[in-house]
Amino acid sequence: MSLVITPAMLGQVIVSGLLAGSLYAMVALGLGLIFGVMRVLNVAHGPLLMLGAYVTFWLFSTVGLNPYLSLLVSMPLLYLLGVLLQRFLVYRVVDAPELSSLLVTFGVSIAIVNLAQLAFTSDLRAVEYLTGAFVLGPIAFSKSRVIACAIAVAITAAAFLFLQKTRLGKAIRAVSQSREVAQVCGINVGRVHAIAFGLASALAAAGGSLVAVMVAIQPEMGQVYTFKSFLVIVLGGAGNYPGALLGGLLLGLIEQLSSLFLTTQVNEAVAYVLLVVVLLVRPTGLLGGRAS
Repeated sequence: MSLVITPAMLGQVIVSGLLAGSLYAMVALGLGLIFGVMRVLNVAHGPLLMLGAYVTFWLFSTVGLNPYLSLLVSMPLLYLLGVLLQRFLVYRVVDAPELSSLLVTFGVSIAIVNLAQLAFTSDLRAVEYLTGAFVLGPIAFSKSRVIACAIAVAITAAAFLFLQKTRLGKAIRAVSQSREVAQVCGINVGRVHAIAFGLASALAAAGGSLVAVMVAIQPEMGQVYTFKSFLVIVLGGAGNYPGALLGGLLLGLIEQLSSLFLTTQVNEAVAYVLLVVVLLVRPTGLLGGRAS
């Protein structure tokens, strides 16, 4: 039986892909920021996102706080946690081989997941706040995904403006380009590292808070976002911040387009195949990045 793709189906897939991709881009920007500034591969990025989701769930279920307003709590909390992690653990592997950073952050991710299981058990949790869809002609827009996309785009734009326009953002980019030159120019590299890790953790927290309204929450949910974030920065170019945006949107579109032709099980393998292909054909990513 042949599959007939109508313009409405294609439009629906593109819209769904862009909505999902905007969230991927925001989360992956944090991972790219850490790699760009410190050359650290942070496997704990997904578990930090999971913590953001649980903060939102806890605030919603205990005090009834609007899950979107919980961003004002989850992002500062995870920023602080990120700074502490960098100050007490990650700084030890900044100049070490990348395998060392993988092992340290893997240990951190295991600890975070186990603590979450201890606190919340492995039961699925849900933030039942927003359901339904906006309908425009033949295309339906999930309300929670539209709002998540709008917030993700706003946060991503704010992060780019921060990196481009502020003194601290320029210091972060300077350290990313050459740590030695930045140090000679009087930039406190250790402080920049801590701030960058904190910002990346805050971006992960924002992703978790937005995801909490869309899917069920459980302690191991972050693993898939860690992988997708790595794929996004590989697609766009490791350490290339605009590349993270491009990579996120591309991943969202590819996932949705492949879902038209493939079964669910095969579709889940598409991301893995894509990662291998990109690493073989263009290891520096579409927009170029640091040689890894």
